[in-house]
Amino acid sequence: MNTHGILIVVSGFSGSGKGTIMKELLKRYDNYALSISATTRAPREGETDGREYFFKTREEFEKMIAKEELIEYAEYVNNYYGTPRAYVEEQLTAGKDVILEIEIQGALKVKKKFPDTLLLFVTPPSAEELRKRLIGRGTETMEVIEQRMQRAIEESDGMESYDYYVINDDLDTCVDEVHRIIQAEHNRSTRNHAFADKIKRDLKGE
Repeated sequence: MNTHGILIVVSGFSGSGKGTIMKELLKRYDNYALSISATTRAPREGETDGREYFFKTREEFEKMIAKEELIEYAEYVNNYYGTPRAYVEEQLTAGKDVILEIEIQGALKVKKKFPDTLLLFVTPPSAEELRKRLIGRGTETMEVIEQRMQRAIEESDGMESYDYYVINDDLDTCVDEVHRIIQAEHNRSTRNHAFADKIKRDLKGE
């Protein structure tokens, strides 16, 4: 069967818990690798190059764009963020399933370049629950919470482009579900043409 890794893009509303799900998935199973983004923003206290991000100068980043060394990139608040191709391809070839945690526009760019990408969208069970979680964090003003809710309305327009919706109601159940979806994807017939061809040849005694 297919031993090559699968590229998985995880998106979701701010406050949906996607970061927590990814951390838990990496802790429980050793066949996942979280893609590390490159950025031109300055490292924050405690961040290490190659762990949280690959920190680049603007000039270095623009060279990467010119050489097509990024799977996708975007510019936010005067800083570039992008997914380095080499790191992802290295992990996939080693048989790791690589998870990219990016927003919808980036996800669709990745799907266009790599049609085999599995797209997962994480959402709380309801809009009311999303608001409750954002308030419960206690880290943001009501104004910021309203902005995030407004952004969720815009993001919900792209939901139907995803392969699966993951309802994050209970963390344990959710992590198991994500793992099951990815493992089932490995067995999808379209990912295993070589295996099917071999079985056919064996049956014919070729």
